[in-house]
Amino acid sequence: MDLDEQIADLVQNTGGDQATAAAVRAISPTLKAIAEQLKHRQYYVLQTLEQGWMMTTLSNRAQPTTQKNVVYAYPTLQDAAASQASIKDPQVMALPVPVVHILFQLIAMKPIDSLIFCETPGQTGQGIEIRRQDFEALVQAQLAQAQRSQAIPPDMA
Repeated sequence: MDLDEQIADLVQNTGGDQATAAAVRAISPTLKAIAEQLKHRQYYVLQTLEQGWMMTTLSNRAQPTTQKNVVYAYPTLQDAAASQASIKDPQVMALPVPVVHILFQLIAMKPIDSLIFCETPGQTGQGIEIRRQDFEALVQAQLAQAQRSQAIPPDMA
């Protein structure tokens, strides 16, 4: 699926909730702009049998008390299967998820501090980090802009 199809799918799967569909449409330029900076249109995310995403807690080596929770998105099934979390837990599986859907989930998954997109197959030690704080700021700015444009009367000239 290309990015526009992923956004359309996201809007369609809002369950008929017009407010949510409108919000998804409003933030779609932000979702698409970030997704365009990534190499792949779908990534593999480790999930439990209950379809909960696997979260990894990372600690800062210099400051062990500083931690953050991340979700890894892998470019291939092989990379996801080779990750530490899937090796340690047989109840974990890797499923393909469209990149726009992964980004959208960051809004809802409050315990997650960042998404790490591993871009190069076979090199899962490196990736692009999307921080929740930065992403939410972009989404809030996009929503505020959408609200301002709707507040202007259409007959104002």
